[in-house]
Formats: sequence, structure tokens, C-alpha cells
Amino acid sequence: MSRLLTLGYSPCPNDTFIFYAMTHGHIPQPGFTIKERLEDVETLNRLALDGLLDLTKISYHAYGHLRDSYALLRSGGALGRGCGPLVIAPEATTMAQLRGRRIAIPGQLTTANLLLQLYGEGYDDLLILPFDRIVPALLSGAAEAGVIIHESRFTYQAAGFHEVLDLGAWWEEDTGLPIPLGGILARRELGREMITAVDRALRSSLIYAWQNPGEPRAYIRQHAQELDDQVIDAHIDLYVNDFSLDLGATGEAAVNELLRRAESRALIPASQAPLFTF
Repeated sequence: MSRLLTLGYSPCPNDTFIFYAMTHGHIPQPGFTIKERLEDVETLNRLALDGLLDLTKISYHAYGHLRDSYALLRSGGALGRGCGPLVIAPEATTMAQLRGRRIAIPGQLTTANLLLQLYGEGYDDLLILPFDRIVPALLSGAAEAGVIIHESRFTYQAAGFHEVLDLGAWWEEDTGLPIPLGGILARRELGREMITAVDRALRSSLIYAWQNPGEPRAYIRQHAQELDDQVIDAHIDLYVNDFSLDLGATGEAAVNELLRRAESRALIPASQAPLFTF
């Protein structure tokens, strides 16, 4: 008997690329079927906190609040080097000058906000917006700086903004580890056997996309904020990599270090639950 599992992921090109084969009947799914739901990452974070999704893409910041009820999958996530959130502003400035100023962020529980808080104190006047509304908010003067993610990383310079800090580069220099942005979670109550089957299917879905890169393009364009093929390709190339196939020891170390630092600053609750179920 096949079990219906709810799956949440974002409309961003890296997610639609990875999940295309899994949600379009190209990958065997022994023991389960998928009902997908596409939402921005902060909405997915909130849905998971309410326990409304069996499987979901999640910010690692949000995962810090979900470790007792959700386990991390080894495949499908966004982790790497040179791919972190950027702090930008309409005028040249410094992070010291931004303390106490209003900063737009793409969600309270995003890893972008967690990195901002780990960088230092004094960044708590926050304007929370969907990621694609941050640049318009800066243009209107609603915030003095913004933390951008996703496609905005590739388009902000053309709009005349200045980079203040690459939070990913700061993390890499400070820890020597790649930056863990988002992972795929499964409800622990699904059990080890089901979670393992889902992880294998997800890994196969990514391999299918790599082997047939043109096939998911229409699906990707259907959901992308930026329809320019060069932007879509740059997005996929940046966020989909070997860590997406398997976190491995280095990826696991990066996730553990992020959560350890967040715990030490009391930004997430402590948990004894293991990251994985297998």
C-alpha cells in the first residue's frame, strides 16, 4: 500500500530542478506517493513548525527549532561555498554603521537572518518580507539595508546597490566550512525505512536532472522569479552541487557547527536528537 506524503519546496530554480523528476513520475517511489506544495522558504518554515508537512525544504535556522520532530535527509539541500546571503544597501556603508538601522530580511527563521545575528549584535530592527520584495523595499526607503538570497544575488548590482557584506564568505573565513543554507526534512514519525526510501528517491531525482538538464526547464521557468536563462543557470550552478547529492562528512560538520553556534547564542533551543535517522 502506498502512503501519500506531503512535500514542500520553494519555487526557486535549484529546488524545482532537484524535485522535477520526483514529482513528474520519472523516479520509482516504493511505498509512497508525493503531493507537492510550492511556497517561499519562510512559509515552508512556518508550515513545518505547525507540523503540516511530511517532507519539506527548510532553512537550517528553522531546523534548529524542529530537530525533535524532523530528521535531516542527506540529499537535496543547499550547502556550498560562495553561495551565502549578501547584505546590500543603496549607498556604500559598513556593518558597523548598520547597527540599530532597519534591515530587511527574507524571513525571521531564514538562515540569512541567523547568519546576520551570528555575525554580531545590534541587528534587531528587522523588516520581514518575502525575498523578492527586499530590493523594492530598499528602493522605496522602507529599509536602509537588506539581506538578499536566491535570484536577487545575481541582479542587485544592475539595480545599483552596493554589497556591504557577504555573510557566506564571512562564515567560510571564520569556520573553514561551507555554508549550510537549507536542507530537506522528514517527519521522524515516518520511520527509518520510509525516510531512507524518500532520501534514495530524492538522490535519484537529482541525478536524473543532471543527466537530462534541458527537460526540467519549462517547469523551472513556470515558477522562477527571474525568467532569464542565464540567471536560472547561474542559480542552479551555484546552489546545486555535490553537497546536494550527499551532505557527506564536511556538510554534516558545517550543519553541526551552525547549530552549535546558534545554541550558544540562545538563538535556537537545545536538542539531543541526531541529525539523521540512518
